Amino acid sequence: MPPSKQTGARGEAIARQYLRQQGYEIIAANWSSVYGELDIVAARAGTLAFVEVKTRRADSTESALEGITAVKRERMLKAVYQYMHDEALDPDTSWRIDVIAVALAGDRPPLLDHVEDAFDW
Repeated sequence: MPPSKQTGARGEAIARQYLRQQGYEIIAANWSSVYGELDIVAARAGTLAFVEVKTRRADSTESALEGITAVKRERMLKAVYQYMHDEALDPDTSWRIDVIAVALAGDRPPLLDHVEDAFDW
């Protein structure tokens, strides 16, 4: 696995662990569609969270958060609608798109920022 894929996989594992600790149930990971991948689909308190995980080798999560472009937002939204269609979810299902940014800085513990409803619909 290339180093960038290893970094991404490590960040996603850290994000899943964090979400579980926050009381989320992980419904799916790395769900793929023609529009792209949903890194994590999780649920808590009756709301689905479609979570984009951005991981960087850095001292802060800032550069990871900057990785969410307008094109990425559009593709994620289409992937969410595809997921809801494929899973035959009720159109009134409560959902949001979150971003978890993970910074891996050498031997220090990973830093994590969780932005709920990151696209502020």
